[in-house]
Amino acid sequence: MSAAEVGGVFHRARGRTLDAFSADHLPLTLLGFLFCTTEQNGRITTDKRLAGTEKEREWTGPFYFIQGADPQFGLMKAWSTGDCDNGGDEWEQEIRLTEQAIQAINKMNPKPRFFVVCGDLIHAMPGAPWRKEQTEDLQRVLRNVDSAIPLVLVSGNHDVGNTPTPETIAEFQQTWGDDYFSFWVGGVLFLVLNSQLLYDASRCPALKQAQDRWLDQQLSAAGQQKCQHAIIFQHIPLFLQSIDEDDNYFNLTKTLRKEMADKFAKAGVKAVFSGHYHRNAGGTYQNLDMVVSSAIGCQLGKDTHGLRVVVVTAEKIVHRYYSLDELSENGIEDDLMDLMKKK
Repeated sequence: MSAAEVGGVFHRARGRTLDAFSADHLPLTLLGFLFCTTEQNGRITTDKRLAGTEKEREWTGPFYFIQGADPQFGLMKAWSTGDCDNGGDEWEQEIRLTEQAIQAINKMNPKPRFFVVCGDLIHAMPGAPWRKEQTEDLQRVLRNVDSAIPLVLVSGNHDVGNTPTPETIAEFQQTWGDDYFSFWVGGVLFLVLNSQLLYDASRCPALKQAQDRWLDQQLSAAGQQKCQHAIIFQHIPLFLQSIDEDDNYFNLTKTLRKEMADKFAKAGVKAVFSGHYHRNAGGTYQNLDMVVSSAIGCQLGKDTHGLRVVVVTAEKIVHRYYSLDELSENGIEDDLMDLMKKK
């Protein structure tokens, strides 16, 4: 699928922002008050995209979104054969599970404000066999997400490589959109990070420095613009249970995680949502909630294939992990629905 065709499936993040939350998604009664006008060559034009973006900076009441992680087309076969480096030539199970997840999301009423997938979209690493086929199949499946539910796509280590390069990141950007960016929804600032630049940027140090500068600017702006909350999405967790836990494959190094957690907490970030672990985990550090969600695809522990429902209220962020079967059959539980009714 070409880059142009991908654009028809979902809004790709460009210019370090995601414009999927435009005035096109707002009620018609609001549009007359929200259009931003500009003058070019003596003609007045209306920019609904800009109007919608500005509107989303205002808190208008509770809402919810859906977080998923690690559809990782190909891992289930690779894991079952014990050859995660070279296996993964089948992914029918992942296709079925991702289709089930999308069907469950599409049935929700009211609709979630967006659906974020926190990395490892496919299993094949850059340059590996079946990467093109896995990508095309995932794009085909994602085409079925309700067009009123924007997709937010986060890069993982299998998407850009364990040690990313300018070339692997450029490939991700061409295929899926920017590897880090920000967007506003309902008065909340969301930041998407490329956590692989935090894990190992030895082959692209300049790109890590650019993300670091951008992140500092975004966190500063969050305080100045008085967002209701700030929330971060990334693939690799800061930590799995405790800020002081030992370093391992599934977390960031102790020195870096402490530096990032302190930076986030100081800026008022309420939560970091991640995947990568293929199990549910998480903990708190100061006022920061580190949320690790298990996979849509292959499970490495005792959790079920699932999605996380995240309700954002004026005071807090409440989240709950559901199996795909639970969400498909029963939807969101009443106590979470009640939170969204409170103004």
